[in-house]
Amino acid sequence: MLRKFKIKIDGKEYMVEMEEIGGVAAPSTVASPVTLEVAPTQSVPEVAVVDSPPTTTGDTSDAMVSPMPGAILKILVKVGNQVKENQPLLILEAMKMENEVVARQDGVITDIFVNQGQNVNAGEPLITVK
Repeated sequence: MLRKFKIKIDGKEYMVEMEEIGGVAAPSTVASPVTLEVAPTQSVPEVAVVDSPPTTTGDTSDAMVSPMPGAILKILVKVGNQVKENQPLLILEAMKMENEVVARQDGVITDIFVNQGQNVNAGEPLITVK
């Protein structure tokens, strides 16, 4: 690799070109085409959002409770809906992640204790399925 230096001897400047012997060659990039295969993505079915006010009889003893503090992003069911075990009931946003709260048993929605957009604490009643 050829390098230029400015050297001053007795007050007089000289331009000197020097070649480094045994030095490491400067890295160079060679562009070459790269072919990538992209895995197909699975489409996620859209879930209908049900906007309804909380419907409650006041009894929260059998209610499903919030597993963590967060905000109710979507309520996916209404009072009177028939649900199956592990069916998503609502979406709880916590720490910028969307978490599904699912039915722990087959049954009918009897109470909804929260509104869409409401903040909840861990252990707060959400929905009753009987």
